[in-house]
Amino acid sequence: MTASQEIRRGMRTIASDIATGFLEIVRNGFALLGLAVVFSALLLLSRADLRHSGEQQLIGWLQSRQSPATSPSTTEPETPSATAADGTLLVNASAQAQRATSAIDPRQLPRQQAAVAYWLSKKYRVAPEPVGTLVAEAFAIGRSSKLDPTLILAIVAIESGFNPFAQSPVGAQGLMQVMTSVHSDKYSHAGGNLAAFDPVTNLRVGVKVLQECISRAGSLEGGLRHYVGAANIADDGGYASKVLAEHARLQAVAAIGKAKAPRAATVAVPAAVPAPPAAASASASESVEVVSES
Repeated sequence: MTASQEIRRGMRTIASDIATGFLEIVRNGFALLGLAVVFSALLLLSRADLRHSGEQQLIGWLQSRQSPATSPSTTEPETPSATAADGTLLVNASAQAQRATSAIDPRQLPRQQAAVAYWLSKKYRVAPEPVGTLVAEAFAIGRSSKLDPTLILAIVAIESGFNPFAQSPVGAQGLMQVMTSVHSDKYSHAGGNLAAFDPVTNLRVGVKVLQECISRAGSLEGGLRHYVGAANIADDGGYASKVLAEHARLQAVAAIGKAKAPRAATVAVPAAVPAPPAAASASASESVEVVSES
């Protein structure tokens, strides 16, 4: 046998020994692993405290693995909040969707606002708490827009009767019956046209539309005709008169509330106002019960 053959046979023997040893190590390793698993299972079954601790650690590990999947980098970016020209904070669409219509106990409002809220609640048969929110919002918007808040509430009363989901056959929607398709740009800050059914958003948009109408017409009564879409026709169907009459009633209610009236008071309020309230006749009046909380 030559030397080269001896070398090859020696190499084969070494390789065979290495492979056999490796297989033995793997086999023994798996055997030890199996024994360790069996021992661990028996230990966990006999020790409830160790089992509970292991479960907690496993849950923590799974939660830590889940965190990257729900990190801000992979989630849909939130639409940032915007601020209106009057400084009013406008929340984003996600917040609008999550927010239920808020309610305020009228007893927490100033007496003037509380009197208006209770009166509207009784007349239009709606809960006083949501109306309290709308009254507070109307007074806040009135200050920033230089409009009488009772005028804003009078328009809501005539347009929708305080039904935030009202819709006319021509597509006017919400509390102030804004034509959503025409003024969709005004809802962009609130997440789109569906915000028309959010009472506070609809109130803000309606006031903006009213301001534009009054500015275009040059007068309150003319602005109301524009608002109802009767700017170019002879008859507005009595719309302006109805709004101004309700405005006069609400002004009287607010005046009583501001004067810290008792729980129930009766005031003389114009029953109909064909012109601005100042021109109403004292003889055309009716008794209106104002309900307020002391």
